Amino acid sequence: MIPKACKRLAEVDFPIAEVSRHAAREKSIRHGHPSTLHLWWARRPLASCRAVLLALLWPDPCDPHCPASFKAEARRRLREVPRCNPGTTDEELRRALLRFIADFANWDLAAHPTYLEVARALVRAAYAPEEGGAYEPPLVVDPFAGGGSIPLEALRVGCEAFASDLNPVACLILKVMLEDIPRHGPQLAEELRRVGAEIKRQAEHELAELYPHDPDGATPIAYLWARTVRCEAPNCGAEIPLVRSFWLCKKANRSRALRWRVERRDGETPRVELDIFAPKSDREVPVGTVTRAKATCLACGRVLPPERVRAQLYAQRGGADVVFDANGRRTGGARLLAVVTLRPGEAGRHYRLPTERDYEAVRKAQERLAELLSDWERGGRKGLCPVPDEPLPPVGTLGFRVQRYGMLQWGDLFAARQKVALVTLGRRVGELPGKTQSAQSEAVMEALALAISKQAERLSSLVSWISSTQAPRGTFARHALPIVWDFLEMVPVTGEEEFPELIETMLEVMKASRSAGRLQGHVHPAAATHHPVPDAAVTVWFTDPPYYDAVPYADLSDFFFVWLKRALPGHPLLKDPWDSSNPLTPKAGEAVQNERSSTKDARPKDKAFYEEAMAKAFAEGRRVLKEDGIGAVVFAHKTTEGWEALLSGMIKGGWTITGSWPIATERPGRLRSQESAALATSVHLICRPRPEDAGVGDWAQVLRELPRRVADWMERLQGEGIRGADLVFACIGPALEI
Repeated sequence: MIPKACKRLAEVDFPIAEVSRHAAREKSIRHGHPSTLHLWWARRPLASCRAVLLALLWPDPCDPHCPASFKAEARRRLREVPRCNPGTTDEELRRALLRFIADFANWDLAAHPTYLEVARALVRAAYAPEEGGAYEPPLVVDPFAGGGSIPLEALRVGCEAFASDLNPVACLILKVMLEDIPRHGPQLAEELRRVGAEIKRQAEHELAELYPHDPDGATPIAYLWARTVRCEAPNCGAEIPLVRSFWLCKKANRSRALRWRVERRDGETPRVELDIFAPKSDREVPVGTVTRAKATCLACGRVLPPERVRAQLYAQRGGADVVFDANGRRTGGARLLAVVTLRPGEAGRHYRLPTERDYEAVRKAQERLAELLSDWERGGRKGLCPVPDEPLPPVGTLGFRVQRYGMLQWGDLFAARQKVALVTLGRRVGELPGKTQSAQSEAVMEALALAISKQAERLSSLVSWISSTQAPRGTFARHALPIVWDFLEMVPVTGEEEFPELIETMLEVMKASRSAGRLQGHVHPAAATHHPVPDAAVTVWFTDPPYYDAVPYADLSDFFFVWLKRALPGHPLLKDPWDSSNPLTPKAGEAVQNERSSTKDARPKDKAFYEEAMAKAFAEGRRVLKEDGIGAVVFAHKTTEGWEALLSGMIKGGWTITGSWPIATERPGRLRSQESAALATSVHLICRPRPEDAGVGDWAQVLRELPRRVADWMERLQGEGIRGADLVFACIGPALEI
């Protein structure tokens, strides 16, 4: 075992630049990556988690307390991998271990048998028991597990992993990833493929008349819609399609766009008509009709102010649905701009104008939705309403803007046909227990529910069209739910698109996960402030806590929660364990700064609350940690208030910082970084429990040491490519070490 006095690698050195490069690249990797299993916000890259975890687990060979047995095993095993020459000195061995950590951070090597075996062998060597004792893998605990990057990497390198979270959606993701996939292996994948194909076949048949093929054999795969309002200028009254961009396809070798014209007939309201054309330059494409909620009438040029745009859409419950008269003719509401199709034998996507046949399919969807709701009401409203009727969070909640446009329930985020499709798929999953009795049936249902939940993110009226790539931008392009004026409606089951594609994505994740080993994790719904793990049981306490006021995790997760609990009614994870009357995810105990929310005793969730919650969580981490254990905390916030609250919580929780490593974990071109001062790096604070008998230092001595320490650190970080605000916040750790 590693002696308590021995430093870990993470406390003395770390390959910042190499790990940062692999972590940033990983955000663009999709094939087989666990992040594609289901969306979770601010998920840490596996590269940085894997690298930091090994640096926390392995002792520093240059430390006089480093076990000789570890150094001997490291020298023997490192010769099995390229570029990791252990040499003959302790300094050379340290460099070789850091080289291994840097290389193993590469996603392409994450499942490589040699790297996996060497990593696990060195973990075993570091925690080998006294002679005659039984080996027990080190236990890694993450009390804010979220998307599961940290516990997943703990399993990869041969540790026991305990993952907990307050949020039910996170817990279900964790269960599928850390328990179901390792436990059932290839059998789960085979059953998921079989059952998924059957559900797709049944749903495609059931929804066929709502998504009809074109008479010429083309297959619609998406519909481009615009919400509409009416011009309120005297003698006008024209319908204004709220269009952000008239581009349909903007590629170097092919371009398509919409252009408009106004038709005026005596005694009738002006009408805007659309055509599809191939523009030769950007100047030929008209500008959009809406910006910052101000709508410009194409018929008279008058501008409808934001308050009137919001008022009209509020009356339409968001305006995602078409309004028909008694004869089935469209009279208002959402307007279909264009239809995206695939043609047999022709490559690429094609575009056509809408027809009456398209609107007829939408009208049938509205009738079918009305029947679903009528059947539920006639049945005495037993069980959950088929369409999510749970309320959206209050107006003003961080990241939420849609309530001002009349979307007050979660079901309002979806058009009628989208609701019918999601209800149909969810019902098919709910019917599985009577159709499959395999040992993996529960795991299959959980995986399918996640697939449907994930599809909802691509099947809401807040999905937009990216003309440059001819692809959808999902509901959560950022950590928020803003209004989307012209939205995309995907066809959920057609050929290999959408639902079948999501199942195949899950199968790829399962295949990649199997190659990394069959160790199983332990998942538990729990608050980090009251952790279920017993005292002094944990070797590494490694976590990525909520970032102050940056992400409203619980409010956003309700988007998925309302569909998951309909697909898996009565599932033990899909509830609020602390409040049985709460129809949504737990909010009262969530450790975030959000003054529009409150605790059970009506206390506002201000900075003091966040600081207190962090202090309790860190105190729990200190309680469960072994005497020779070590901790790490990931944090990335652009304000000094957020850092002050976190660090104050750490200090009050009884921790002291012994290392600090800024790792570039974000893509520089991501949407969030383009529109905010979001940091590109996440600072990994390495920490130890502060001894109960620790003395008090001399402040004058601290002030003397501080400038030199920070200056040396800034010089190194600049050499590693860290710049700007990231450089400033990365110096917090070294300063606090003193």
